[in-house]
Amino acid sequence: MRAVIPSTRRKIFRISMPLFVVASLVGGGFMAVGAQPSSKGDHHPGAPRGPVSGLSRIDLKGWAKTQLTADTARHHRPHKGAADLASTTRLPLAAPSTVIRQAGLRTSVPAAATSPTALVLYDTAGPYGQLGELYAMAAANLAGHFGAVTAKPVQQYTAGMINSYTAVVYIGSTYYGGDVPDAVPAAFYQDAMSTTKPVTWIGANIWGMANADGVDRFSQKYGWDPTTSYYEDGGSVGTVTQVSYKGQTLTRNIPAGQDGGVLRPNVLTGAGYPAVTRLAEGLDSSNGHTFGWAVRSSNLTYIGEIPFAYVSETDRVIAFEDLLFDALAPATPEQHRAMVRLEDISPNSDPTELRAMADYLYSQHIPYGINVIPVYTDPKGTYNNGVAQTFTLAQKPMVVSALKYMLARGAVLMDHGYTHQYSNVANPYNGVTGDDFEFYRSHIDSANNVVYDGPVAEDSALWAQTRVTGALAAFTAAGLPRPTLWTTPHYAGSAADYKVFSSNFSARLERSLYFSGTLSGKSAGSNTFIGQFFPYVVRDVYGTKVIPENIGNYEPEAFNNHPARLPADLVAAAKDNLAVRDGFASFFYHPYFPLQPLKDTIDGIKALGYTFVSPAGL
Repeated sequence: MRAVIPSTRRKIFRISMPLFVVASLVGGGFMAVGAQPSSKGDHHPGAPRGPVSGLSRIDLKGWAKTQLTADTARHHRPHKGAADLASTTRLPLAAPSTVIRQAGLRTSVPAAATSPTALVLYDTAGPYGQLGELYAMAAANLAGHFGAVTAKPVQQYTAGMINSYTAVVYIGSTYYGGDVPDAVPAAFYQDAMSTTKPVTWIGANIWGMANADGVDRFSQKYGWDPTTSYYEDGGSVGTVTQVSYKGQTLTRNIPAGQDGGVLRPNVLTGAGYPAVTRLAEGLDSSNGHTFGWAVRSSNLTYIGEIPFAYVSETDRVIAFEDLLFDALAPATPEQHRAMVRLEDISPNSDPTELRAMADYLYSQHIPYGINVIPVYTDPKGTYNNGVAQTFTLAQKPMVVSALKYMLARGAVLMDHGYTHQYSNVANPYNGVTGDDFEFYRSHIDSANNVVYDGPVAEDSALWAQTRVTGALAAFTAAGLPRPTLWTTPHYAGSAADYKVFSSNFSARLERSLYFSGTLSGKSAGSNTFIGQFFPYVVRDVYGTKVIPENIGNYEPEAFNNHPARLPADLVAAAKDNLAVRDGFASFFYHPYFPLQPLKDTIDGIKALGYTFVSPAGL
């Protein structure tokens, strides 16, 4: 008889938004969500939904305080051009309203080349300079959907560099002023003003461009004054809880004390000022005020905050992910595709459940992925009355037969690690396949959060390759085809691990971690990273194709401080992702759960207009 799983046991989520529904830590390890076992009496670990999106070992509270202190100081200093602009009026803050995109706006953007190229510039100065590289990787990964990407510190910009690219993205994560001298070269300020190519400016220092090029000149070209635009409305950053974009209401959830604010553009009216289009509209729920979260005029798109921290499946980052099309591929037609994969299938899975899933998906003409762990191990006998056990696919012919049945009915075989656990220790739960991390160490803290501790002790390219080689051999021994797609167990591995996965598989289907030092060669620590998931296929900074998983998974019960996620939640996330003109709604499901929640999820996503596609065709 199989052991009953205690209801208190919970499995960790895979890093997804970077991690895991808003998971930045202040000076500590990264927190992730875990998945739980089913209520059935056999071992059925819940798949990790993964980190949503976030940062590891970054003091965002300190960063936010520094930014707001500097912005307050700037607010109290006389700004250039004040006398000349005294006769202009500031647009009043409006009541909540629907954002309207100008129909002619996209046609005003230069047509993208056959292979668009992007230049991503980022800050490295100041006490929080390490943020720049992390954010740059997130932006570069998204730009990797469109073509080749070059990312470098903004200090390395030289005159005319922008002319070699389709578009440029600058990420202002260091607030220049006071003790931190402006590190943006005058050449970039000048080129950004004079070029006709799309410039996307995110976050701080847009006022530096206005001051360098002349406030009057900036205002006459762009219709707003950054030198009188601030992160606070009436002395407070307020509570900006949502961003409206293309008919979707996107969430924004920043923990108290860690919100650096959203810059509120001071749009100018009067003769001679061009119209400024609100591409996305922020709502301050503390006072009902709305403002341009993202605005555009001429060649400049400005976004008032960096949307890569505290991200969820319904987050305002979706707006930024779509806005990149305007700069890099404006002629992209609207289409919405969906994907589903069945998760954590191992030699210990129930073949009857697998066949039932296959029959349903086949009847609906839905292709799908199957994430298979080729070796099951329970080194401490957690689910076997204290007796250790290990078996391979080859030792479970009924499971292999069910897998072949699935492959004949539209499934795509994917490798989901070797054992999906690490050694004979809790990592963080019990050492059992499917429950624990394989390539990363973690623990559960006193507040019941799963915390990322860093790569395993023996981590190296050779060690990771040994795991992959063992996994592939186990598939061959079972008479199954070699998988060409990979999903990292619990979405967590080191930079060295990701490169090994890239050399063995054509793509990863997952959420991923991106480590400090990947761009610069200067790591801020082996556990300093940003987690990210994508709404479309990208070529990431590791050089790998990554297939998206962006709306999470079904979890009927809460665990590790994360709420349950029901079919309605997945469908709601899919709806928000309709804002991405060529985006996906990609999720996973554990086959030990009943069929009905899967049916409800698929029916809801289909009703939104999505078409299910195979991960093998991307």
